Amino acid sequence: MDRTEEEEGGDEKVWNASAVILDIDSGSWADRSPLHDAACQGRLLALRTLILQGHDVNVLTIDHVTPLHEACLGDHPACVRALIDAGANVNTSTIDGVTPLFNACAVGSAACAELLLENGAKPQTLVYHPSPIHEATSKGHYGCVEVLVTWGADVDTDIPHLGTALYTACVCQELECARKLLREGANVQRGRSLDSPLHAAAEKDCTAVVKLLLDFGADINARNTEFQRPVDVAPPSSGTEGFLLLYEATPRRLNQLCRQRIRSCVGRDRLHLLSHLPLPNRLKNFLQYQ
Repeated sequence: MDRTEEEEGGDEKVWNASAVILDIDSGSWADRSPLHDAACQGRLLALRTLILQGHDVNVLTIDHVTPLHEACLGDHPACVRALIDAGANVNTSTIDGVTPLFNACAVGSAACAELLLENGAKPQTLVYHPSPIHEATSKGHYGCVEVLVTWGADVDTDIPHLGTALYTACVCQELECARKLLREGANVQRGRSLDSPLHAAAEKDCTAVVKLLLDFGADINARNTEFQRPVDVAPPSSGTEGFLLLYEATPRRLNQLCRQRIRSCVGRDRLHLLSHLPLPNRLKNFLQYQ
């Protein structure tokens, strides 16, 4: 939005008095720098030219948004690489705790996420800060979830107001993301407080996710804070309620119990070694839920 010289001059005095460093272009005050605009729009040539001219790749807006934040939000991997090569801080965060990695996961840019992680981005943030794996899971960005897990993101990261990433996947009915987290060893019982992932899936009447969770050993008799079981929170007369009632009356399969026990003995940190066991491929695939 255009601003008058009087407005610009007044703002410049205010911010100078507050000792805030601003990017000045042709003598006018601006919150966003030319680097921000080039990164946001994916204009790689313009971005490289500005970098060669000496523009600070870590320049901040008032909200501490960097050009790298913008490049990730716009899903521009080439711009992300150019900024990183020029010294952009991959772990910088806005005043709200948003990192470039979070932005990449928000838009489902696995390519940008991979670049950030390869160059030292932390796969998870502090408690109460926006979580990349929760964001990717909530929007069904399977590729980003896969990249995060590969680079060491904790699949059981628990954000107090959101619960675990698996719980988020169940709330948002993202079946494939839930499957990926479980295959990587996510605790099938950990949700949000006493609400288990199975409670969340049952309440959403998502029978496919309910079946998946039970296959990974979810406790059908777990109680939430209201002392309700998953079947109690399922919509009355729904397909999910019917399935849970039938499941309660059906004995568990022996092969299912054996698989869960073997995976439990192996431990989450060694699940990746299952594929190296001296077993027939069919059995190895069974143990890995493939």
